[in-house]
Amino acid sequence: MLDRLEPSNFTINPNPTFIIRLFLYTAIAFLISFLFFPVLIKILKQWKIYDSPGQHKIHTTFIPSLGGVAIFVGALFALMISLSLKNWMDSKYLFISISLMFFIGLRDDVLALTPKQKLYSQFLPVILLVFLNGVTLNSTYGIIDLPFIPIWIVWIISVLTLVILTNAYNLIDGLDGLAGSIGIISLTFFGLWFHSIGEETFSLIAMTFAGPLLAFLFFNWQPSKIFMGDTGALMIGFLLSFMAIQFINSNYDLPIGHPSKFQASVSTAVAVVIIPVFDTLRVIILRLRKMQSPFKADRNHLHHQFLNLGFNHAKAVLTLSAINLFFIGMVWLLRDYTDHLILPLIVLICLAINYILKRAQAARAH
Repeated sequence: MLDRLEPSNFTINPNPTFIIRLFLYTAIAFLISFLFFPVLIKILKQWKIYDSPGQHKIHTTFIPSLGGVAIFVGALFALMISLSLKNWMDSKYLFISISLMFFIGLRDDVLALTPKQKLYSQFLPVILLVFLNGVTLNSTYGIIDLPFIPIWIVWIISVLTLVILTNAYNLIDGLDGLAGSIGIISLTFFGLWFHSIGEETFSLIAMTFAGPLLAFLFFNWQPSKIFMGDTGALMIGFLLSFMAIQFINSNYDLPIGHPSKFQASVSTAVAVVIIPVFDTLRVIILRLRKMQSPFKADRNHLHHQFLNLGFNHAKAVLTLSAINLFFIGMVWLLRDYTDHLILPLIVLICLAINYILKRAQAARAH
């Protein structure tokens, strides 16, 4: 028998005027970034701050990076006019951590950090969020029955989740429009979901970053005029990892029968960020099977596989975005089923996608 929990009658009435404010501030964030991007591109060209072509990169010309600056400016402006001082103080460690991650990315884009320096520096904002803000994965969420988890294990798992997911998103930023599209899909889901349970601050944060990402797509769609850079990718990846953990905890605490509750808390979060999660796990497994370092750069990412099949940038991005939407739609339709069903189903579908890609490339080679 499938592990299904029957919904009960439960009503929800989030602030009815908030949805108007939410889209207003999202639009403002979009507009600020959209107007700033041409100015930023011109400045970066004058200062000769480019992302240069390389062995493992797809672009063949010098393209301005630091697109994350315009994303940050647009989101920051919208949040400054939308959140009260109390909201800012309540979320101060989150905002400090996001800002730190932004400046780590900025430092790497302007004066390149070594991979180890970049990784180690990320632990500062992550530890700040875990230890001072209490953002932790503090349960097995019904997947396995453990009466108690030592706090040090909770801290380790939480820190690793934030760091790994942050960098997983950074790794998909290798194709024009891909990181922006996936970020918009994921943040919009989180923004609307947090709105549905009355968590207005988290909803605003998610959507005021989704707005600038949409503006970014106008300048990052092939042929790209600017890249997100680590300035944007680390910041957005970090925000997504925070949103995923916050979703898991908030969703798990909702009463059964709540219309916004997904019975599979962990699986739903995984489905929302499935592209960076699937891509990172896939390339790490491939590298380990070849006895290579899991941190070794290569062209085995999902977007590379679609390019190998003859897809152009736009088609590859749209296909990966459709896959992301498929997973979100699937967990929505199966929201009354628990992780015991959904998590294995996600794994099976990912294995099927990987198998289809391998067969398609083999057929194309012959």
